[in-house]
Amino acid sequence: MKLLRVGPAGGERPALLEEDGTLRDLSAVVPDVDGALLSDDAALARVRAAAGARILPALDPVGLRTGPPVARIGKIVCVGVNYHDLVAEARMATPTEPVLFLKAPDTVVGPDDTVLVPRGSEKTDWEAELAVVIGRTARYLGSDAEALAAVAGYTVSNDVSERAYQYERGGQWDKGKNCETFNPLGPWLVTADEVPDPQALRIRLWVNGEPMQDSSTARQVFPVARLVRYISGFMTLYPGDVINTGTPAGAALTRPGARYLRAGDVMELEIEGLGRQRQELKDA
Repeated sequence: MKLLRVGPAGGERPALLEEDGTLRDLSAVVPDVDGALLSDDAALARVRAAAGARILPALDPVGLRTGPPVARIGKIVCVGVNYHDLVAEARMATPTEPVLFLKAPDTVVGPDDTVLVPRGSEKTDWEAELAVVIGRTARYLGSDAEALAAVAGYTVSNDVSERAYQYERGGQWDKGKNCETFNPLGPWLVTADEVPDPQALRIRLWVNGEPMQDSSTARQVFPVARLVRYISGFMTLYPGDVINTGTPAGAALTRPGARYLRAGDVMELEIEGLGRQRQELKDA
């Protein structure tokens, strides 16, 4: 299933996207797309049954905003330096263990919402990423099979970053990762049963129509199953938590001669089968 949330910010309602592109209202079946739904097999079965019965009312998508596909995210766990092509481009050593940091859930906006360039920023950067959404409580997972069983689905994430804040202002990476609007998410949450191999997805990003990133999740240093299993050994993952699994080569930070983002620029990104985002940048 392709689950999403539509409507004004703070007033989104749950919806479902059918294979033919028809948008269906889920409001009468479930209250929202969140951790409570993703961990409730009976509720998900009701959604599937309603979709199969063709009883869900259609929604007119014209002028209808798409919000983040998951509500009330508990935490966003991010992975750094997780693509072999990024390692090569940046001339870095391949990590022997995943590099982890956290991003605040209040950075999340819809896939086509405005991204704000922080005041004084000179190095706002793009990062197309595969995002993993957790569907059941996971702690100390013992196998890759257990890890994948804990995944509710997948979506597209843009881990927007301010590199001067991240690397040049002292302390940890938090300053460059948690600015307002710095995590567009969506458009859809594609349930795990429709993504047979999360390591076989093409991932691309453009700035003002110019291709910047073009890779595949096959190039990840640590694949999804390994990441979920590894992270569960350091913190408990709960339904609705999100893992940003890292970005491939082509971000401004590692792309020779690339210009960083500024107001008026447009980012577009997509992951095969998971949908497409588009953000215009404005000054904060």
